[in-house]
Amino acid sequence: MRYKSSLALVAACAVFATPLAFAAGSGGGGTGSIPSQSAPSYDPTVDYKKGADAFASGQYDEAAKAFKKVVSAVPKNPQANYLLGASFMAQGDFAKALKPLEAAVRYDEKMVDARRDLGITQAKLGKTEKATEQLGALKAMQEACGGICANKDKIADGIAKIEAAIAAGPQAQSAVEPEVRLAAAGSLDATYVAAVSLINEHRYEAAIAKLDDALWAAGPHPDVLTYLGFANRKLKRYDVAEAYYRSALDIAPTHRGALEYYGELKLERGDVAGARANLAKLEGICGFGCHEVDELRRWIAEGRSSVS
Repeated sequence: MRYKSSLALVAACAVFATPLAFAAGSGGGGTGSIPSQSAPSYDPTVDYKKGADAFASGQYDEAAKAFKKVVSAVPKNPQANYLLGASFMAQGDFAKALKPLEAAVRYDEKMVDARRDLGITQAKLGKTEKATEQLGALKAMQEACGGICANKDKIADGIAKIEAAIAAGPQAQSAVEPEVRLAAAGSLDATYVAAVSLINEHRYEAAIAKLDDALWAAGPHPDVLTYLGFANRKLKRYDVAEAYYRSALDIAPTHRGALEYYGELKLERGDVAGARANLAKLEGICGFGCHEVDELRRWIAEGRSSVS
């Protein structure tokens, strides 16, 4: 059972050859300032691109090696986990595909691709009960969708493929090359600019969709993760926002934008000591001062506990 990707990985990832440029406002949501982009000691987007290029050319073993490095650095990134699992599926190694696919679902329970391929993998490993759980999850998503959501066809296709895998049983061990969902934008920078414009218009859900496309295309870049944290924070999804900020800082511990925004999130949750700790880190990084220090210090001084 093989079904080809509907999008070319290499085309989507090639646009990430140059540094990103953002134009979102600082903590309170104003416009015009550019958050700092501190270079990470390890840039997972480099290996992400290597993995994407290798997958697109059918070099699944090389793709798995690259995505494994990304997952080692950013273990909670659902896209890299999914693509690692996809690389193993394409080689017919379902035992190795299982763990990263489980991680992809754990960190993004709405990822249809991951639920579909996890169900297929579980069925091929003889884990029928587990595969049925993924089938049930997709059917619940289909019911909630009501036939009108954007990914209704993908959900229906996922249901059909898991049902077929369960019916075929573990004896059907041929390799599966999953459909890989990536941004179709011709320019990644254009995707970012569009996302930032949406943020500045307070259209946070739409911005999150654009930023999610960017993650699929480029991998876990700290700037993208920081803005996902920002947009989710504006929607009061504090746990989700914190996870994105922490992921950004795992990659780039001196990322000034992530430190500032995360400090503001801590204030919103009443953690003044945590916000001051972030301010101290920023002061150590900035030396003679920077906009992020000034903004977070102002928030602390004003005792802000909610987004203005």
